[in-house]
Amino acid sequence: MTFSEIFEKWSKDKFSKISASNVNGYKASYKIAESLHDMKFVEIKKPHMQAVIDNCELGHGSLKKIKVLFNQLFKYALENDIINKDYSKFVEIGENEKESTRKPFTQKEIRLLWDNVGRMDFIDTVLIMIYTGMRPGELILIKNEDVNLEERIVTGGIKTKASKNRIIPINEKILPLIKNRLSENEFFIVNHEGNQMRYWNYYEEKWKKIMEQLGMKHKPHDCRHTFATLMDNAGANKVSVKRIMGHASKDITDRVYTHKDIEELLKAVDMI
Repeated sequence: MTFSEIFEKWSKDKFSKISASNVNGYKASYKIAESLHDMKFVEIKKPHMQAVIDNCELGHGSLKKIKVLFNQLFKYALENDIINKDYSKFVEIGENEKESTRKPFTQKEIRLLWDNVGRMDFIDTVLIMIYTGMRPGELILIKNEDVNLEERIVTGGIKTKASKNRIIPINEKILPLIKNRLSENEFFIVNHEGNQMRYWNYYEEKWKKIMEQLGMKHKPHDCRHTFATLMDNAGANKVSVKRIMGHASKDITDRVYTHKDIEELLKAVDMI
């Protein structure tokens, strides 16, 4: 059996038990491991998997997800007597230097992004993330029905309990960008066929191209870091910032948003 065949059998059982965001993560990791797809699983050793990790230019979080996929598939193969040794546990992903390398967009870079709205494909998505604090994985999961233009809010979010299905206020500056993105498609961000955009495709085909053309060196998650920095510099209410970003806080006693809460979130986000 090949790597692909093992993945197919494992995923049939696994995917029915996990969230859509986790399914997307496993699928993205599987795609990155393309060099292994046609290999016989019994012939895959540490060097083969390590090469996938070493040749991947994504962040530490993505490398970790790839290794988790390797671990899961080898566990499945062991349990089903397809192999007799787990080589995935020897794969190394290195230290996480993400915090030290993450950097916010500068004011000059943000102005350059605005200057190119309408000129460059998908550049609006960069600004939407900068002014909402959304993770890239959250943005591509937003559906058009989750966007409420009248109240200026988006309902969405993934990851932690505090992040899921939170209220994300729409900054006045990006309201036109949001309006232009709305369509009859199911998802807010779609590919050229009108279907949901996958993170891997977004990063490789859209994000990297924008950064290269504008001479910038940023990862998608830098947008979220930029949002937090802009809000802090503006002196925005810290509890509101935590709610917008989906950070757990002892100051937030419930998950119910009143009209007053939403007004506070809009007031906070309009400060940047």
